[in-house]
Amino acid sequence: MGWHVNDRSFKPIDRQRYRNKMQRGLDALARMLNDGNFSFPHQQMGLEMELCLVDEHMDPSMTNAVVLEKISDPIFTTELGQQNIELNVEPRVLAGDSALQLEERIRAALQRADECADVAGAKVVMIGTLPTLRNLHLDPSSLTGNPRYAVLNDQIIQARGEEMLLDMEGVPLADGPVERLRSYADSIAPESACTSVQLHLQVAPEDFAAHWNAAQCLAGVQVAIGANSPFLLGKALWHETRIPLFLQATDTRPMELRNQGVRPRVWFGERWITSIFDLFEENVRYFPALLPEPEDEDPLAALDAGRAPRLNELRMHNGTIWRWNRPVYDLVDGVPHLRVENRVLPAGPSVVDTVANAAFFYGAQRALTEQDRPLWTQMSFAAAEENFYSGARNGFDAHLYWPGLGWVAPDELVLRRLLPMAHDGLDACGVSPAARDHLLGVIEQRCKAKQNGATWQRNTVADLESRGEDRPSALTAMLARYIDLADDGTPVHTWPIP
Repeated sequence: MGWHVNDRSFKPIDRQRYRNKMQRGLDALARMLNDGNFSFPHQQMGLEMELCLVDEHMDPSMTNAVVLEKISDPIFTTELGQQNIELNVEPRVLAGDSALQLEERIRAALQRADECADVAGAKVVMIGTLPTLRNLHLDPSSLTGNPRYAVLNDQIIQARGEEMLLDMEGVPLADGPVERLRSYADSIAPESACTSVQLHLQVAPEDFAAHWNAAQCLAGVQVAIGANSPFLLGKALWHETRIPLFLQATDTRPMELRNQGVRPRVWFGERWITSIFDLFEENVRYFPALLPEPEDEDPLAALDAGRAPRLNELRMHNGTIWRWNRPVYDLVDGVPHLRVENRVLPAGPSVVDTVANAAFFYGAQRALTEQDRPLWTQMSFAAAEENFYSGARNGFDAHLYWPGLGWVAPDELVLRRLLPMAHDGLDACGVSPAARDHLLGVIEQRCKAKQNGATWQRNTVADLESRGEDRPSALTAMLARYIDLADDGTPVHTWPIP
């Protein structure tokens, strides 16, 4: 989704040509995988983080164009909503003290962004869903003024043929009743309420399937211990409400197609894989193109000429299918490589929490790929998917299935099984003991305290409401306190409840 899309409508012939180009791209990818044409000099990681902007009243600040102009740094870019910006950290090796350097890099970049935002009367916030968002902030006029967002919005709404329905039933707050959100939207603007962290890991082609399968196994645990999105449009919903919100806000299927079992574009998947080719082939087989604008390159001719093809059609199409673990084909200086993009986690709460989540994921993923008997041969894919939605809905209160343990709480699973594996995995990646112990120590203490961003937000709002605050004022006060604590840089398990 990173390149220009013309602001135009598409004709039936465009879609037919695009489908043909994607098929040629698949043929080229198959040849490249068979011939071993990929670069893998060392394992690199990357990180993207979507951020919110708020004003002095803690309401969304629709100022991303002004803020980005003030920042004037290419590592910051636009996102879907005018209240969003995105931070893209330069790729770096995983070994040594790189994770500690990443923590400092993010902290310094956010501090500078915050100083520039302040000039525009805004404040940068790392959070999964902004609790002070209201329906008036999710109007089509709130979309960022970039042609690609307008075209994407038009294509999704046209494919769906009706308004988006946001329909979620929450987890009771304190001793209160179950809260329900039912709201309609005439654009994909509600998707801008989802602010996430995307973790990238470059892998060798022959190892891709194992890393992707391992990431799918870990998704439920990741979201359970890292949840940070408990409120949306004034309602207490899932611990990680961003998960159902993203699914519903970009759903191209009317009710009838959902009833027929047509796959959603925000997708966990449906099977373990044996190659990255499986995922790109599914993309072409199951999903019509939303942005069918082919380029001139013939990928097979490029291969015959000794060049790595750009595969822009496959890459653009892949960018409009939001798998929670997405395959990535990319080129650097004309040299192709493959990455797993992990899209499970919300932004925040603090910088150290964000980097600790990354270290835990990379370590546990590496350890799972090196087991003699792969975990995904011991559990069904449906169990991994059930874990994912259970973790998103219930956070630390979820019950997850894990081979050899049965049904287990996320904190117990991490402390008993996955944290030691993450230590071993980071060691195998060459991560320094100082970085390993610092970051995995944050995960350990978070699990012992059973406090992540979602539990802190929920408990703080419940406390404020017990003192007589109504929901809007409680959310505003909670967010102001959240920002102060995040700015202090301390991990969320240490944050006090008022």
